[in-house]
Amino acid sequence: MKIALLGAGHIGQTIARLLHATGDYQVTVLDKNPAYLKTLAAEGIATAEVDSDHRGALAAQLRGKDAVVNALPYHLAITAAELALECGCHYFDLTEDVAATKAIKEMAKGARTAFMPQCGLAPGFIGIVAHHLASGFDSVRDVQMRVGALPAFPTNALKYNLTWSVDGLINEYCHPCEAIHEGETIAALPLEGLEHFSLDGTEYEAFNTSGGLGTLCETWAGKVRNLDYKTVRYPGHRDLMQFLLGDLGLKGDQGNLKDIMRKSMPATMQDVVLVFVTVSGMKNGVLLQEVFARKIFATRDGAQPLSAIQITTAAGICAAVDLFREGKLPQSGFVRQEQVRLPDFLANRFGSAYQQSRQVESIS
Repeated sequence: MKIALLGAGHIGQTIARLLHATGDYQVTVLDKNPAYLKTLAAEGIATAEVDSDHRGALAAQLRGKDAVVNALPYHLAITAAELALECGCHYFDLTEDVAATKAIKEMAKGARTAFMPQCGLAPGFIGIVAHHLASGFDSVRDVQMRVGALPAFPTNALKYNLTWSVDGLINEYCHPCEAIHEGETIAALPLEGLEHFSLDGTEYEAFNTSGGLGTLCETWAGKVRNLDYKTVRYPGHRDLMQFLLGDLGLKGDQGNLKDIMRKSMPATMQDVVLVFVTVSGMKNGVLLQEVFARKIFATRDGAQPLSAIQITTAAGICAAVDLFREGKLPQSGFVRQEQVRLPDFLANRFGSAYQQSRQVESIS
């Protein structure tokens, strides 16, 4: 299968190596940064230096490929999907942006190729888990989805290090959040809905952020009382972000905030990803609750150390492409994350990264 991989950054390089190593994919990585491409080329992975803003040059590289895997920032998702449609390629991406996903869903109507956005961690794997658990109930009351990509050793006041895209981070803090409340689909405010909980003796907070639900609100409309998604951080992070975005007015000057964070907040490869889903409802006449809880840690095994967010995000999109290639997903039109069967995902050679993680022992 011939793959055009857009983006050779933190996540893109991991995707390229995983797909290339199987021998089942001919991967060509497209990026405008020659330094990133040089690293991959030295490993025998095909590359091409292309500016993602140059539609004509990008389209020329996509023609003849079977699929486009988009690991570019969220604001380029619509353009990448349009070019995939124009060039007759299947399309997969990692976007958490709600507007981009809706636009891609529209362009996928009647398409002869498949369009599957939101193939990462959240949205992505978290939706696959929630849908699988909820589908096992006779009737569903509440679905709660919590995900955090956190530094293992926080040292600053925000208790946070950069573990993934700053653009994506700020975007999810600033846009309305879809949810279902008392049977009605609502738009909740970002950074609201603060709650605290403990996993394995460590205290966390969680609050509303946009995009993590993917298409679950539409899929479960009329079939669930409450359904929501919240981002997990260490206690105190939410209040400081509210101060920056609200009191200091940086919500209206996001470029400045992103620059500040890039300059003052170091990235880390030593992180942990938390996945925490609870579903309650009726089963065989009894009100029950089921929980899926995992911790995925960074690894330093092998030639390339991998952060937990690299592992989980790359595993999500690589598993989606792999399951598609195997015919286990629809081959045309818009494909939702919840159309992936959780057993298929966990049994997949890439999705097994979540299977090998550690189950959480105690929750309070």
